[in-house]
Amino acid sequence: MSAPPLKVAIAGLGFGEAVHLPALRACPGTEPVALWHPRPERLEAACRSAELPGHSDFDGLLANPAVEAIVIATPPGPRFDLARRALEAGKHLLLEKPVALNAERIESLQRLALQRGLTVAVDFEYRAVPLFQQLADLLASGVLGELVLVKYDWLMGSRADASRPWSWYSQAAEGGGVLGALGTHAFDTLHWLVGPSRSLKSQLSTAITQRPLADGSGRLAKVDAEDIALVQLELETPLGQTVPAQLNLASVARRGRGCWLELYGRDGTAVLGSDNQADYVHGFGLWHSQAGEPLRPVEADERLSFARTWADGRIAPVQRIHSWWSEAVREGRPMLPGLGEAVLSQRCCDWARLGAGQGTPRGIT
Repeated sequence: MSAPPLKVAIAGLGFGEAVHLPALRACPGTEPVALWHPRPERLEAACRSAELPGHSDFDGLLANPAVEAIVIATPPGPRFDLARRALEAGKHLLLEKPVALNAERIESLQRLALQRGLTVAVDFEYRAVPLFQQLADLLASGVLGELVLVKYDWLMGSRADASRPWSWYSQAAEGGGVLGALGTHAFDTLHWLVGPSRSLKSQLSTAITQRPLADGSGRLAKVDAEDIALVQLELETPLGQTVPAQLNLASVARRGRGCWLELYGRDGTAVLGSDNQADYVHGFGLWHSQAGEPLRPVEADERLSFARTWADGRIAPVQRIHSWWSEAVREGRPMLPGLGEAVLSQRCCDWARLGAGQGTPRGIT
C-alpha cells in the first residue's frame, strides 16, 4: 500500500501562498493542512481563500497534531529561529533559501535534524527544472571533455526602479540582497553541475542606495544590501580538476540578459539560458556544440518533462521538490537538496560578503 500523503503546514504567505500551496495540492505525496502568519488579518484572508485553518501563534502551529511537516517560506530574518523551533517540536521541514543568515546557523540546524531523525529539504528548485537536469546529464556523459571555463550571468531588472519601496530585501542584516536571492541558487547550481567551490573572490556594490518607505510618507531609507555581485571562483570537478568560473549577479540591470550559464570544455560547449525577465523558469533553452561546430539547440528530453505545468513557471519545479521531499520523509532517508547543500551555498555567500581575496574559505567544502 502506498504511504499516506505528508500533512504539511505553510509558514509565510508570500511565495508560500502563491507557489507552495498549489504545488502541495498538486503533489500526490503531500497535503496542505494549515497556514501560519504573524498578522491575523493577513492570515484570515489567506485561510478564507485556501479553505484551510490557520495559526498566528507559531507554538500553536507546532502543537497541532495534524501537522507532520512545515514549509517555511518567510523572509530570511526569522527563518532560522522558526526552523529550529520546528525541529525541536519534531516536524520535518522544507526551507526556502537563504536558510539562515550565515552558514554556521545552517550547520546547527543540520546537527539538530540528524539528532531528531528528521528530513529537511531546501528549495533549490533549479535542480528540478527539466533543461537543467538535461544539462546535468550532458555533463555527466563527458561529451564536453575536461571543462576549462564556466561563465554564469544572471542579470535581472526586478529592482532597477528606484521607486520600489524599501523592505527587508534592502537590509543586509535581514538577509536581503542579490546574493541571497540569486546567489544561493547560482552557487548551488554550480556545485551540483560542476563541483564544490575551492576558492572565491568578490566585488559587491549597491547601485540604488536609498528607497522610499512603504508608508507613503516620501521619506527615504538607506539600502545596505548589495544589488550587484561579481564573483570569481575555482570549482573542483569529481575528477579533482580545477575549473575557473565567473559569476555575475544583478537585480538592477534594466533590460538585463536574464539567466545564462555557459560551460566550455576541451571537446565541446554547452549553453543554457533564458532572457525571460517575468518568469525565471519558463523560457529556457539548451544549446550544444561539439568540436568547434556552431551551437545547435538540444531537443528537450520528454522523460524529464513535468507532468503538469502552470502559467507561473515556479510551481512545477517546486512541486517536484515537494515530491522528492515527501518520498524521503516516508522512506526515512536524507533529502537532496538539503541542509548539506545549503551550507555549501551559504558559505560562498558569506565569504563573498567578506570581500576576501583569493584563498580557501574555512569550511567551504
